[in-house]
Amino acid sequence: VQLQASGGGLVQAGGSLRLSCVASGRSFSVNALGWFRRRPGKEREFVAASDWSGRYTVFANFVKDRFSISSDNAKNTLYLQMNNLNPDDTAVYFCAVMVNSDWRYARVSSKYDYWGQGTLVTVSS
Repeated sequence: VQLQASGGGLVQAGGSLRLSCVASGRSFSVNALGWFRRRPGKEREFVAASDWSGRYTVFANFVKDRFSISSDNAKNTLYLQMNNLNPDDTAVYFCAVMVNSDWRYARVSSKYDYWGQGTLVTVSS
């Protein structure tokens, strides 16, 4: 299974970006689709997650209704729409897929089985 994240870039504070993550490889049963980020000098942290159907989603507190997560199963693509970005959102963003654990662990990075390479988001003030 390979995950390819894209959509990062440089944006001014208050702007928006949409990240994409395309999955390829063998078929698998997904229990969670997640986005994480690593800010400069910080540990990797949870951003958002969705179950395969999109019916259930969960977000980090710092998102504060600014971000949304969605997926297009026909395209094997996961999205993270980020609005009203601020400089604290500057980070490398990673997508991940959970196969072997369950939805209860959607916020836990160690429970995800496959990871994308990351895409850099830089928010200028």
